[in-house]
Formats: sequence, C-alpha cells, structure tokens
Amino acid sequence: MTAYGYHASHEQFPPAELLALIRAAQDAGFGTGMCSDHFAPWSARQGHSGHAWAWLGSALATTELPMGVVTAPGQRYHPAVLAQAAATLAQMFPGRLWVGLGTGQALNEHVTGEPWPAKEVRTRRLEACVEVIRALFAGETVSHDGLVRVDRARLWSLPERPPILLAAAVTPGSAARAARWADGLVTVNQPDEAQVDTLTAYRDAGGRGPAVLQAHLSWAPSRAAALEAAHDQWREVALGGDVAWELPLTEHFEQAARMVDASHMEGAVHVSDDLARHTAWLSRQGEAGFDEVLLHQVGTDQLGFLEAFGSEVLPELNS
Repeated sequence: MTAYGYHASHEQFPPAELLALIRAAQDAGFGTGMCSDHFAPWSARQGHSGHAWAWLGSALATTELPMGVVTAPGQRYHPAVLAQAAATLAQMFPGRLWVGLGTGQALNEHVTGEPWPAKEVRTRRLEACVEVIRALFAGETVSHDGLVRVDRARLWSLPERPPILLAAAVTPGSAARAARWADGLVTVNQPDEAQVDTLTAYRDAGGRGPAVLQAHLSWAPSRAAALEAAHDQWREVALGGDVAWELPLTEHFEQAARMVDASHMEGAVHVSDDLARHTAWLSRQGEAGFDEVLLHQVGTDQLGFLEAFGSEVLPELNS
C-alpha cells in the first residue's frame, strides 16, 4: 500500500515554522516526511533556505515520522562529511532515515567557488561518492583519489543499519544508470506523467527498492487562487530543460522565469481547488508503482492544506 507523506520545503519557509508544520502534518495523519536541501531558494519571493541536516535532527526528534532528504555529495558536501551526518541520524533514529543522492544544482553547489562540472562528470563524481559513503557505512577506513579525494576517513559512530541510499533522478536515462547502485528511486512529477517513464526505466534496468515521488500540487479554495499560488511560488522550477541544473543564482532563475505564464504551471504542478481531483491524481501515482508519495503544497497556505487534506484526502487514499 502506498504511503502518503508531507514534503517540507526549506526554500519557502523558515526552519522554525517548517518544524511546526512537520509536526502539524503528523497530527493531520501524514505518515512520512521529507525535505529539500538547498543553499538558496529558487526566488526571492520564497526567501528561505535553512540547513537541512540541522533541521532533520529536530524533525526526527520531535515527531515519529520516517524522514527522507534529497542531497548532492561531491561539492558542497564532502562525501565523508555527508556520510557522518547520515550515520549519526540513523544511529539516533534507527530505521527512520533515507537519503536521496543526486548530481546537484549549480544554485546550491557554486558557493564552494569550485567550477561547476559538466553533467557526465557530475554523474561520475556522484558514483564515486556513493562508493565512498557505502564503504564508510561498512566501517572501512577510506582513501580515494579521483573526482573526489578522501584521506583515511573512518566513521567511529555507526548505526546498526545504515540509511538506504536512493537515486534522485528526473530523466529515464539518469534513473536507468543509477539502478546500478541505488537502493531505491526518488523523483518528481513532470508534464504528461513523465515520472512514470522514469520509474519504468529504473525498474527495467534492474532497479530495486522503494520508489518515492515528490508530488508538487497546489490547492486553494478556488482554482484561480490555486493557480496563482503555483505561479507565484513555483514558476522558476517550471522552466524545464537543463536550466534547473545550470543557473547559479536566484536572480538568474527570476530573470529566466519572467516569461512563464500562469497557464504554463499545470504541467509541473497539479493545480485544483477540488479535493476529489487531488485524491484521484495522488491515487494514480500509487497505482503507477510509487511506494511513497510526498505531497508538496507549493502555495504558502500550509495549515489550510494540512487541515483539508488530513480530513478529506488522506482517509480516501488510505482506505
């Protein structure tokens, strides 16, 4: 049975408010949680970007929810440092953490001052980081020289079971390649339900483990309000193509999205004021093979969303 959870968007809310929201999500009946890991927001209108790993410790300590995070080792995070953070959380909260690993976005990674590599180089760097992280989780002393460098690293505080490592992939090609190493897949909804193609490519390549979908949606009491909320908060993410991976600054995303009309939002965000329509769409994601669906209300009315979906949508999905 598909589990339905709440996505905590660090780009959109300050960390203290987001912590209150994840608690409210648990109270509303959401069964799981996940969060983004950004250094900068997509737009100044969003205006936030708390430290995901610091926040995760508080979220895990003050709820009973299993939690996930999508992150990128290799530039902003050295793989040994990221492995230490994940191992610490997994030791304190056994069986409640998964980590999605991707190649990253210049928006978050450029802050190190290192050049932003081409996609193929980023992919090979990610694969090297996965090897390092798994070896550290196994208790090995790790040295590595290549696209990442590690000198005699060892984790001294290890969990009984390391967190599973999911591949964060959007395209079928990336998902199929990641099937070599991943314990599962995490992806996002796309125009024309292309997320199903990504999942199919992962499975056809031998990909095992859970399939997780971050489901962008916009609900409001009227359809016009739902569409406006999606356009206001999420139009930069709706640009498509390689833009999301290559632009380094929030201002660049705002400039690029000036020509994105509100009517263009519905491919990237499921927009409706009708709770039954949201229920049917979310149910289809489970039927398509996603084991966990994390609902991301892209609008700013989070408490209204939690109340409405907790009382009317989740009971239908979980029946």
